Amino acid sequence: MYLDIENALFTCAMGLYLVSTVLYFVFFALKKEKPATVAGWTMTAGFLFHTAALAVRSIGAGRLPLTNQYEFATGFAWGICLCFLVFLYKYKFKGLGVFAAPIVFLVIGYAAMQSREVRALMPALRSNWLSIHVSAAILSYGAFGVACAISLMYLVRGRMAEGSFFAGHVPQRDRLDLLSYRAISFGFLFLTFVIVSGAIWAERAWGSYWSWDPKETWSLITWIIYAIYLHLRLSRGMRGRSAALFAVIGFVCVLFTYAGVNTFIPGIHSYA
Repeated sequence: MYLDIENALFTCAMGLYLVSTVLYFVFFALKKEKPATVAGWTMTAGFLFHTAALAVRSIGAGRLPLTNQYEFATGFAWGICLCFLVFLYKYKFKGLGVFAAPIVFLVIGYAAMQSREVRALMPALRSNWLSIHVSAAILSYGAFGVACAISLMYLVRGRMAEGSFFAGHVPQRDRLDLLSYRAISFGFLFLTFVIVSGAIWAERAWGSYWSWDPKETWSLITWIIYAIYLHLRLSRGMRGRSAALFAVIGFVCVLFTYAGVNTFIPGIHSYA
């Protein structure tokens, strides 16, 4: 019963994310503000359905849904959508949805292709560290996803004529640069916690803080990329196009750490 309800809620959420994405593209193509306004409401509704789907799965499974490819992917999409909505309602620029909504839809689409079977936890996952570690990863990856969307906006903003329709819905490049930096700083803080908490959990589960598992290695690579970004920004004043490209490359590494490693380089983290 729970699985049927979850599937219905998940399908509604995915459908609403798709509608929102299409509306943002209509906003971009026709240069009319109303589709973007409706798209924001639609994305919010999708987020509520998505949250309900996660809650129902939690009740049905008797645990937080954070343990396999489907559960983390849908949580990943939820985290990106949450961060997007925070930025949308706080900073009031509708153009962000043109870049963020497709990312949310693609990630939840990836989740839809995974098995939704609820399985018993393996012994290594029966720990309170599971909720702490994976929840932090979802927030971190969500922030990086929004930083990527903002950076894509930055790269496109330079091609917009001042006073044009889009320029009125996209902040100046300096503001976009600052917002991307804030999102990355938030994500980096949580990614650091993800790595530290994962090491503590690994020591308790497997007797070793670090085993150079492919996902551990790529998490470290991702952390180093964002650490270099922050170092260059704070010590060398890196701004503009270089910073935007760093943010995009960093999120590509995030995607590979999650999906690519599981697909091409299986290891002890292949369950997630």
